[in-house]
Amino acid sequence: MKTKLGRFFLLGCWIALAACGSQEGLTPVRILAPDGALRAEFQAELATTTAQLAQGLMYRQELGPDRGMLFVFPEVTQTSFWMKNTLIPLDMIFIGADKRIVSIVENAAPQTTTPRSAEGPFQYVLEVEGGRSSALGLQAGDRVEFEVKN
Repeated sequence: MKTKLGRFFLLGCWIALAACGSQEGLTPVRILAPDGALRAEFQAELATTTAQLAQGLMYRQELGPDRGMLFVFPEVTQTSFWMKNTLIPLDMIFIGADKRIVSIVENAAPQTTTPRSAEGPFQYVLEVEGGRSSALGLQAGDRVEFEVKN
C-alpha cells in the first residue's frame, strides 16, 4: 500500500513540476489598445538566432490560443515570411521598433511559399494561431509589451 501511495505521490509531483515548467522559457507578451485597455496576452517562445528565425513554427501540429512565437530581429527590416513546412494557419503580427503593431497578416495558409510582409518596416513579428488577431480585435497602432534580454 505504501509503495502505491509513494508512486502516486511521485507521479503527482512530476505532473505538477511539468505543468510549472511548461511556462519556463516563455516570454509574456501583452497587447494594449491605444487607450491602454488590455486586448490580449500571450506566452511566446523567442526566435532570436538565425536558425530560430529561419525555422519559426515549422512542423508544429498545434499552437494554443494563448501561445505564440516572437521573432526578434537585430534591427528594423522589411523581410518577408512564408509558410513553407508550416502545418497550421497563423496570424503574423508585425511590430515596429516602437513596439506598436505595423500591420497584421491574418490566417496565412499552411505550406505555401507566398511572401508575406508588413506594410512598413518592423523589428518584431508575433506569430499566433490563425484567426486570433481578428477574434481579439487586434489592429495596427496597438501597443505591444514584452521584454527581450540580450
